[in-house]
Amino acid sequence: MTEPTQTRTETRKNIPQLCRKSGQPLMPQQINGISSEAGAYSMYPFHSLGANKIRQGYASLADWILEQKKVVIDGYSGVLWETVYRSLNTAFQEKGVRVHWIFTDDYLKPEIEIDALVAPFLGAEDAVWGTRCTRSLSDFFDVNRLAAIEPDATADCTLVVGTGAALCGWEAPVVYLDVPKNEIQYRMRAGAVTNLGATTPTLAARMYKRFYFVDWVVHNAHKKQILNRITVLGDVQWADTLSWALSADIRPAFAHMARSSFRVRPWFEPGAWGGQWMKDHIPGLNPEEVNYAWSFELIVPENGIVFESNGCLLELAFDFLMLWDAVAVIGRHADFFGDEFPIRFDFLDTWNGGNLSIQCHPRLSYIRKHFGERITQDETYYILDCQNDAKVYLGFRDGIEPGVFRDALENSHRNQVEVPVAEFVQVHKAHKHDLFLIPNGTVHSSGANNLVLEISSTPYIFTFKMYDWLQVDLNGEPRAINIEHAFNNLRFDYKGSYVSKELLAHPRLISNGDDWEIYHLPTHPHHFYDVHRVEFDSRISFTTDESCNVLMLVEGSSVTVQVAGEERVYHYAETFVIPEAAKSYTVINNGTQRAKMVRVFIKESIDHLKIDDNDGR
Repeated sequence: MTEPTQTRTETRKNIPQLCRKSGQPLMPQQINGISSEAGAYSMYPFHSLGANKIRQGYASLADWILEQKKVVIDGYSGVLWETVYRSLNTAFQEKGVRVHWIFTDDYLKPEIEIDALVAPFLGAEDAVWGTRCTRSLSDFFDVNRLAAIEPDATADCTLVVGTGAALCGWEAPVVYLDVPKNEIQYRMRAGAVTNLGATTPTLAARMYKRFYFVDWVVHNAHKKQILNRITVLGDVQWADTLSWALSADIRPAFAHMARSSFRVRPWFEPGAWGGQWMKDHIPGLNPEEVNYAWSFELIVPENGIVFESNGCLLELAFDFLMLWDAVAVIGRHADFFGDEFPIRFDFLDTWNGGNLSIQCHPRLSYIRKHFGERITQDETYYILDCQNDAKVYLGFRDGIEPGVFRDALENSHRNQVEVPVAEFVQVHKAHKHDLFLIPNGTVHSSGANNLVLEISSTPYIFTFKMYDWLQVDLNGEPRAINIEHAFNNLRFDYKGSYVSKELLAHPRLISNGDDWEIYHLPTHPHHFYDVHRVEFDSRISFTTDESCNVLMLVEGSSVTVQVAGEERVYHYAETFVIPEAAKSYTVINNGTQRAKMVRVFIKESIDHLKIDDNDGR
C-alpha cells in the first residue's frame, strides 16, 4: 500500500519574497546575458558540451519526467523545494496529467531529535568552528517509512521530491538538483533556506557553521553514494527556472576536462578590510559594492564548473569532477587526497583598504583533533600587485615574550586599545612577485595596499584571529577574536633570522632557454606543494610530472594553452588547472612583453601529511 502523503497546500511553506541577499550579480542563464570586455578576465568561464545538450525551464523537465512512470528528485542544500514543486506542478496541470507527489520533508525526524543529532558537531554556541560531521544523510530521516513508500499505479507519474529522495531506494531515474555554494549563502542571508532538518532560519553565522560542518558534509557523502544512479543534473540557482542536462552528456565532458584544462567559476565577497583592486581590474563586478576583500578563484569546495550548449549555461559543483575522476585530476597522490582537490588559489584585496587581522592557522595534529580535517592551512602570499607603502607582517621579532604579547592582545580585546604590532611581529616591505611563506602556526597578516594571490592548501575557514586593528565587520560588529586557539598553535620559534631564511622565498634559477627562464620559489617543509615562476617571451612546454598543475598569468596580457589537441586562452590574473592526466602542455605568450606565470604542483613526497606532527596541543 502507498502510505498516505500530504499534498501541497497553502498551509505548507510559502515561497520567500526575497530569495537572495547579496550585492553580487546572479550568473546569467544565457551567454548573451554576460557582459565582458575582449581580452580581459572572465567572471563566467564555461566549457562547451556541444549542441542541444542543455535544456531550460521546468516545462521541459516536466515533459521528460512524464516519459517515465516514477522519478526521484533529490538535491543539495539550498534548493528552494517549494519553487521546484509549484513550477513543476503548474507544468503538469497545463498538460492535464495527474501526478502523485511524495515529499521527503514529511519523513524527516522531529526537529528536536535532529538538533540533538548535530549538536556534537557544532561545539559551543558562540564558537566559530565545529567538527566535521560523521553522520550520514539517512540519520536525519525515518528511513524505514521512507523505504516503505510505493508509487501510485493510478497516477500518470509518481514523484519523490526533496533532499534525500534517493534514500527511498526505488529503481527509478534520479534527478539531482544543485545550487552553487555562493548562492546557498546568499539565500541563507535572506532567510530563504534553512539548515537540514530545521524548520526556520537562524542567524547567518550560525547557519553557515552548520552548513559547513554538518549539511555539506552529509550532502557530499550522499551525492557520492548515489552518483552513478543520477540520470539528470539540474542547476537551480535562479529563483523561478532551471537549466538541466542528462548525466550521460555531462559525464563525458567532465572526463574530457580531467585530461585537458579548465577554469572554475570564481566569485567575490566584500569584507572589513577589503580593497578596490579587483573592482578596477575585473569587468562585471558590481561597482557599487563597498569593496572586495576575497575572490574565490579556486577554493573548490565553494566553486562550480559552468557548461554551455546553444548559448545556455548550467553550473555544477566542482565535486562532480573529483567524484568521477580524482585520479586523473590529482595524479600520484590521489590515494591520500581522495576526492578533495588539495590546492587553493584566492585573492586578498587590501588595495586602498585595511590590514588583515594578525592571525595564524592550526597545526596539523590540532586541526585533525579538534575539527576533523585531514590537512591544514599551509599558505603562501604571492604579491601580484602592490603600492609603494605595502607591507606584510610575518614571523616574530627576536626577544618575543609570549606572555607579554598575549597580555597586549587580551587588553586590546577587553578595552579596545591598539596593539603595537611592530614591537612583536616582523614587518616586511612588499614587492611585486615576492612570495611569503606561511606554514601552519606562523603569525602573519597582509597589510593595506596589496593584491595578494594566496596560494594554499584547501581548508579555508580555520583562521585564528588575535588582533583585528579595532576594525568592525560590514554590519558594524566586532569580528571574532580567537586568542586561546591561536596560542595553542603559534610557533614562537619562527622569529628573528629564521624568518628571513626560511619564510621568505628566495628565487633560484633552475632552468632556462633562449627566451625563457624557470625560477624555483622554494616553499617550507610543512607545505606539500611547491611554486615555480615561469618567465618567457614566446612559448614554453611542460609535463605534469604526476601532479595537477595550477597556474596563473601574473604578468602579461594573455596566454594560449595547447593541451590534448585543443587551444584555450587564459588572461591576466585568471587561474587555470592542468590535470595530471593531460601529461603535457604548451603555453604561448600572446603579448608583446615578457610573460610571467606562477605554476604550483604537489611535491613528490607528502609523507609528513601521513602522520601527525605531534606538536598540536
